[in-house]
Amino acid sequence: MKPSNSQQPADQNRRDFGKAVFGGALAGAALPLSAVTTPAKTLRPIPPGIKLSYSAGGQAARPTKQNLAYLKDLGITWLNLNPWTELVNPAEGTAERFTQLREEWEAGGFKVYNIGSALGPSGSLHNMPEVTLNLPGREKKIEDYLNYLRYIGKAGIPYTTYAHMGNGIWRSGHPTVRGGARTMEFDETAPDKYCASFCYPPALTAGRKFTVEEIWDNYTYFVKKVVPVAEEARVRIGIHLDDPPVPVLEGVPRIFINFENYKRALAIANSPNIGLCMCCGNVLSAGKNWGKDFIETVHYFGRRRQLFKIHVQAVTAPLPHFTETFVDDCYYDYYKIIKALRQVDYDGAVMPAHIPISTAGPRIAEAYTMGYMQALIKRANEEA
Repeated sequence: MKPSNSQQPADQNRRDFGKAVFGGALAGAALPLSAVTTPAKTLRPIPPGIKLSYSAGGQAARPTKQNLAYLKDLGITWLNLNPWTELVNPAEGTAERFTQLREEWEAGGFKVYNIGSALGPSGSLHNMPEVTLNLPGREKKIEDYLNYLRYIGKAGIPYTTYAHMGNGIWRSGHPTVRGGARTMEFDETAPDKYCASFCYPPALTAGRKFTVEEIWDNYTYFVKKVVPVAEEARVRIGIHLDDPPVPVLEGVPRIFINFENYKRALAIANSPNIGLCMCCGNVLSAGKNWGKDFIETVHYFGRRRQLFKIHVQAVTAPLPHFTETFVDDCYYDYYKIIKALRQVDYDGAVMPAHIPISTAGPRIAEAYTMGYMQALIKRANEEA
C-alpha cells in the first residue's frame, strides 16, 4: 500500500526510531515493542496486553444471566464466539447479525475477539476440502469466505481463525486422566485412528492421493484471493496448525506442521493480516519435528507481529503418542510460553482448548484451566 501524504519519509522514521531506542537505553529501561512499532493500517486496533479469552460455543455463546455471571467470576473479559448452529442460521450470517452478537455481549461488559466461521451458506468455512483439495465448489466456498470476512469486518470483529487442514483433526482413543476426566489421545501406530472433527466427508481422499505441492498450490490460490479482502476489512486471520502435525493422513499431505512451513506460508501471503493461530499442543506434539525451539518460535513470529491467537492445549508427550491432559500436567512448562509472549509484547488472545471433561461437570476443568492461566499471566506481567 502507498503511504499517505501525512506519513514521514522513511529516513525520518528511522531517525525517530533510533532516538527512541537510544533515549530509552540511556534511561535504563527497554521500550515495549508497542512503543517502537507502527500498527499496519490494514489491522483493526486492539488494546495492548495478553487477552485471556473464553471460547463460547453452543449454548455458552448466549449472553444469559448465568453465562455472564460465570465468566465474570472467572475474571474473563474477551470472548471467542462460536454460535453455530444453536444461535444463528447459516443464512443469517450477515454483518448485521454479527454486529448484534457483539453488541449483546458488550452490553454485559465483554469484548468479542472472534466470531467463528464454522458454518456459512455453503457449509463450513473453517476447514474446507473444496479449498484444501481443489474440489468442485471451490469458487463458491471462497466467495462465501470473502463475504464472511467483509461481514465480521463491518461488525468490528478484529480476528478469525482459518484451517487449511488436510482431513481434519484425528485421534485414536478416549482415555482418562487424573480424577477420571475423559480426554483424547493420538497414537501414530494405532490401527483404529479416526477423524474426530472437521472431517472431510464422504471419501477422505476424494478417491486418490494428493501431492504436497498440490496442497501448497491450493493454499496459495486461496490466500492470494483472501489477502486484499482481509486488508480492506481490517481483519486478522490466524492459520491453525494441523492436528496432529503429521506429514500425511489417508493420502492427504498436511503442510502446517513445522516452523519452516509457516515461514513459507506467511511469505506467500505477504500481508500483516495473515499470521498464526498457534495451538501450543500441536507445536509440543510435533516435538523435534517442529524444527525450532518453542520459545524461539514465539520470539520469531511474535516480534514480527505474526502471532494472533494462542491455544492452550496440553499434551503428555511429543509424537508418536500423546494424550491431551490438564495444563499443569503438560510435559512442557506453560509459564515459559506465557513469559515469552509477554517478552514480545503479545497483544492477542490466549484461549484454553481441548480441556479434559471432568466427571464433576464440563465447566469444572474449564474454570480450573482459566484460573491457572490467569495466575501465569499475572506472574508474567508482574515480572515484566
